Amino acid sequence: MSAPLYLDSSAVLRAVLEAGTTPEVETRIADAPLLVTSRLSLVEMSRALMRVRNAAGVAERRLADAEREVEAIWARSEVWELTRDVCELARTVAPSRSLRTLDTLHLATFVLARRRIDGLDLLTTDNRLREAAGVA
Repeated sequence: MSAPLYLDSSAVLRAVLEAGTTPEVETRIADAPLLVTSRLSLVEMSRALMRVRNAAGVAERRLADAEREVEAIWARSEVWELTRDVCELARTVAPSRSLRTLDTLHLATFVLARRRIDGLDLLTTDNRLREAAGVA
């Protein structure tokens, strides 16, 4: 049986805009009994799709399809807010790792969600975040 998944925006972006290049990511998202993400992911994905649109490298029809796919994923997801607890944990989580600020917010959200959701696994294509989650 598939595990519940915490999604960071890198995994969703890869699954949607680069469909077929990462079948494991796409399958894990499709098969997960529960998807969890941070409110931050919704912002990051919107901004990423805007950047792609402004770069004019992808057909508008493909972008519209991608936006629908992203919204379908978010509709299945439990969205965790950027609360005081998340921000406080982000200040200290994985201190030996060199993570960017937004990644520490994802990691803190994942750690807190994992405390409440048995078997929650992190799905990311960001190696630094994946490695930090292993020590957090």
